Amino acid sequence: MMRGLLALFICFCALAFQGPAPAQSPVSPFHDWAAVVIAGDTRASGGGTTQAFENARRDVAASLLHAGFAPANLRTLSLAAAAAPADRTTPDNLFAALHETARKAPGGCLLYLTSHGSPRGVVFGEALLTPRLLDSVLQSACQDRPTVVFISACYSGVFVPALAAPNRMLLTAARRDRTSFGCGEDDRYPFFDACVLQAWPQSSDFLALGAAVRGCVDRREQAMNLKPPSEPQISAGGRIRPLLPLLILPGGRPTG
Repeated sequence: MMRGLLALFICFCALAFQGPAPAQSPVSPFHDWAAVVIAGDTRASGGGTTQAFENARRDVAASLLHAGFAPANLRTLSLAAAAAPADRTTPDNLFAALHETARKAPGGCLLYLTSHGSPRGVVFGEALLTPRLLDSVLQSACQDRPTVVFISACYSGVFVPALAAPNRMLLTAARRDRTSFGCGEDDRYPFFDACVLQAWPQSSDFLALGAAVRGCVDRREQAMNLKPPSEPQISAGGRIRPLLPLLILPGGRPTG
């Protein structure tokens, strides 16, 4: 009897000194989201070359990883000389990359594209990505999943009507009839991309991020007396809008 009581006492003491179980890291709401980040051009607005789009592609991708997107579910497309053929910016590779990641990550889709633009679409390597084509790719790969699309380019508001859907949110760098800024030879990022990277760590969700980016771009253009203002656009469908506050953005930009 005494031996049994002694054993129970020892067991109790051992449990007491173990302390509380270690807290587990919360799972990111984006752990099962597909993401594709693309630089669409290397030409500067002045006719030379620029690293602004490639810099944005690289640092936006790093921010997504820091925010909880899984490395296995993230693809980037680039025009860098070192890019493998499957990672070059082409319409076929966009289709393949989005389908590949969406098959593995059914939670949602995020597409981020930074390039030059025109009223007909966005420069996409040697091609032009039109609103109709992008809508078709998103519909094929992401279907009715929550989908967030960033388009950083002049005239990118032309994509808003074509991509509008209940499950989609779209943020563009400019109205459909306006240019955007920051694509020169010496620019580190286009203005819109710089504001996304700046605002992300302080934004609670994509709606808050969109508002912060719009304010950031406006302040920067006013400070430099750039006219007419680009007026970034925000569009959110009726089904994704109530979901957005639940998609918490942990500080997305890595420090250092």
